[in-house]
Amino acid sequence: MTTPTDPPVSSPSDAKRRSIWLFMLMALIVLGAGIGLRDPWPSDEPRFALAAKQMVESGDWLFPHRGHELYSDKPPMLFWLQALAYKAVDDWRMAFLLPSLLAGLLTLGFTYDIGRRLWSRRAGLHAAAAVLFAFQFMYQVKRAQIDPLAMAFMTMANWGLLLHFLRGPRWLAYGFGCFAAGLGVITKGVGVLALLMFVPYLYAVVRGWDGVTRTSKGDILRWFGGAVALAAPVLAWALAVVFAARSHGTPEYAAYVDDLFFHQTAGRYAHSWDHAQPFWYYVPVVLLSWFPLSLAYVGAVPRWWRDLKAGEARVLLPLAWAMLLFIFFSIPSGKRDVYLMPVLPMVALALAPYLQEIAATRWLRFGAFAFTLAGGLFFMGFGTWALLSHPAVAERLVHQRHLEDMDWILWVMIVAMGSAFVLSAACFPPRRGVRALLGGIAGLWLIWSFWSYPLLNDSNSAAGVMHHARELAGPDAEIGLVAWKEQNLLMALGPVHEFGFVKPWEQQFTEAVQWQAQAPAKRPIFILERAMGDCVDKSHATHVGRANRREWWLFNAGAVVAGCVPVIKPESDDDSVDP
Repeated sequence: MTTPTDPPVSSPSDAKRRSIWLFMLMALIVLGAGIGLRDPWPSDEPRFALAAKQMVESGDWLFPHRGHELYSDKPPMLFWLQALAYKAVDDWRMAFLLPSLLAGLLTLGFTYDIGRRLWSRRAGLHAAAAVLFAFQFMYQVKRAQIDPLAMAFMTMANWGLLLHFLRGPRWLAYGFGCFAAGLGVITKGVGVLALLMFVPYLYAVVRGWDGVTRTSKGDILRWFGGAVALAAPVLAWALAVVFAARSHGTPEYAAYVDDLFFHQTAGRYAHSWDHAQPFWYYVPVVLLSWFPLSLAYVGAVPRWWRDLKAGEARVLLPLAWAMLLFIFFSIPSGKRDVYLMPVLPMVALALAPYLQEIAATRWLRFGAFAFTLAGGLFFMGFGTWALLSHPAVAERLVHQRHLEDMDWILWVMIVAMGSAFVLSAACFPPRRGVRALLGGIAGLWLIWSFWSYPLLNDSNSAAGVMHHARELAGPDAEIGLVAWKEQNLLMALGPVHEFGFVKPWEQQFTEAVQWQAQAPAKRPIFILERAMGDCVDKSHATHVGRANRREWWLFNAGAVVAGCVPVIKPESDDDSVDP
């Protein structure tokens, strides 16, 4: 029995609770590092941030726009959250990344919690840590794209379904999971794929496996309640869009509805036209992009096989769901590595009961330590070589990033990244090689975020070139934008005028010149070099700068070749892909 002077006794459960809060704090620091230090970077970030910004400025939160044109490529969830984040912090440099940060933390939290409920707190924590340090997760959550949000909503949906299927009946959790899947649909249409969890669940029920929820015939209405929960957010949004589009009564809004609900969803899957890749494209993703989680595969496969033969539904459901999505995304020709992001938490969950045992094996401890030391020496060696010898490969990289005057800062950063790995290897001996590797990875991402964001921002965004364009044009001029990218309109300073985004560049140029002629002293034109053709006399135009591997110019009416329509040259490799 303790007396008032005795120190408080911490229970093991208290220590375990503290461990998850410490882990989430670490995740917040690593994932949130660098927010506010850079602008949106191509290719997707400026497009989404522009749609969100125009929602705030116009008050039209139902129909996303890109300039004055409707933007129907994506559902609006990310744009809404970015706009709400701006309302909260009043700074676009911070707001555009906050939804991804929230999505990452939610994914980790729900992965931990379902792992805790199915196995143990330690297993849940190991699963969440495996997700956090996977390269693809860290890289994508530190970017402002839709896929981290889709991953978060599908993980939330899987949390509810797994809790009901394996620890049920839990009808509230089931309804929550279906509702989260509906939110995933209006984030990215594939959110409904969370319901594929029914396939392994029904298999386990039919085969008579232990540990799965069985319900009575009287629960049929509750099962259908999940469909209602799924449909609620989808119908609320879709009906609002359809009725509002009809009230506008224009072909543009009718085309928006048709493209968004048909062309960009089922049609896009059945007839995918972008990012053509072979059937086996995702094999390197799960092996390389999910490193270091992928190091556990060798030890996991025999354990999975053993437990599946024993009828372990807690392994079957997340693992089979992951395989179903892997196959689903492998079928169409169009593939991107980010499509597979929702699968990562479920693979980590299927690994959860074995991770501590696998991490303790001699080969993995020493292998992870070798990776740490080798990675550190490689980064340090390359950075030092580039700093001292200026090899051609390094010079090309410096030129692409327009860092000729600051190249040494880039190479010192590379050396610092390598030093983080070497220092972590020095702090943790080979028998703690996994900790050494995770420490080096955390150091790399912190250095990258705080160091590279301000260093690369002007070359990776349009911030610098748009600032220079405003200086050249003067504070009162209205700049016309031709062949512009989303980052140009997003980061433009002062009054600007655009002539459409999807409109052919020749037509944009013709309309811009006519517009300029109405007030030549106050209407300079900002244009992509390739879109000028031979219709602008460069000796009377001003080179604004280079950004995103593109050259930008500003010209007044005196530089225009009368009656000329530009012949656009074919796009070069450097211009076709945003960095």
